[in-house]
Amino acid sequence: MQTLEALAREAVSLADGPRRVIPILSTAETEVGRQMQICNACRYCEGFCAVFPAMTRRLEFGKADIHFLANLCHNCGACLHACQYAPPHEFAVNVPQAMAQVRGQTYVDYAWPPALGVLYQRNGLTLSLALAAALVLFLAMAVAMKGSLWGAAPGGTFYSVFPHKLLVSLFAPVFLFATLALAMGVRRFWRDITPATSGAPLNAPAAAEAVDAVLRLKYLDGGHGDGCHNEDDAYTLSRRRFHHLTFYGFMLCFAATSVATLYHYAFGWVAPYALPSLPKLLGVAGGISLVLGTAGLWHLNRKRHPMHGDPAQKPMDLGFIALLFLTSASGLALWLGRGTPALALLLCLHLGAVMALFATLPYGKFGHGIFRGAALLRHAVEKRLPNPIGLGAD
Repeated sequence: MQTLEALAREAVSLADGPRRVIPILSTAETEVGRQMQICNACRYCEGFCAVFPAMTRRLEFGKADIHFLANLCHNCGACLHACQYAPPHEFAVNVPQAMAQVRGQTYVDYAWPPALGVLYQRNGLTLSLALAAALVLFLAMAVAMKGSLWGAAPGGTFYSVFPHKLLVSLFAPVFLFATLALAMGVRRFWRDITPATSGAPLNAPAAAEAVDAVLRLKYLDGGHGDGCHNEDDAYTLSRRRFHHLTFYGFMLCFAATSVATLYHYAFGWVAPYALPSLPKLLGVAGGISLVLGTAGLWHLNRKRHPMHGDPAQKPMDLGFIALLFLTSASGLALWLGRGTPALALLLCLHLGAVMALFATLPYGKFGHGIFRGAALLRHAVEKRLPNPIGLGAD
């Protein structure tokens, strides 16, 4: 089915003029275009988030426009609950769900290498946990073959279990590939949506606005500051807060790893680091934040109404949340158990979780933050330009 869709999207005009590629919309993209035409006539939700001001700048919605708008949507549900045309109305307008389905498609379409895009559809909870378990088992067997999984390591150091060079040789290729794959995917996405968003170059004010929107998760406030909807009509800021805990927890852990790398190579200060060293402070704070954030997101995701987003993507969402939780929880356990006989086993558990997380980053929910950041940046550029002729004053 994917092959047929791909061939359809590459359909070529056979008119007398020069041959040109005609982008054919998928079923999900066509549905977004239909709903945007209805929303463009209504405009009740114009102040809710970035999607609707961007929508009003368009009379027609091509493939690139739809990809851009879908990745602007934060799936907060505010427009669904406010919409007079939402199901069971015959217009059946459900913008969050339609946008979520197209977002899932863009992850597949822009995956690099393209052949691996199918992993977005198969990267569910079971696969994520099975990959982590397999890596943990592999590492545990390697340790058991050269010694014992139970016993205090000399000096409580990780490198007595796995040499530093071995860890670098294991993790560096996976991390570098994940970074390259994400960069190549978002580069193609950026190249496609730029002409659809005026084509104007970046500028400092637009970049500052986009960064602010990302760091504050501005569009998870429902457009009125009271937050998103979950399983009912009540407003809540819990989704925004748990996203903040998860995002900043991840960034703190990444900062801890970066500082530790600097310590090791620039100053020759070898791990493990004790409190109150900077890597340890950053890592512990990040780990606690990640545990709290992912636990909260797991709870919200499990109970969220099926009309709030694309239920088909829930296994991918839960798989990513589970790997983040396992990585942070095992890291904290490893810190607390460093001087105990469980060190080697805890280290295998943590390293297996981290490697599984890195391996699935380019083909899991992590990518949505990268694509959404790019869409927010293009929106910040586009909104600073006059409205197209025929759409009124800015």
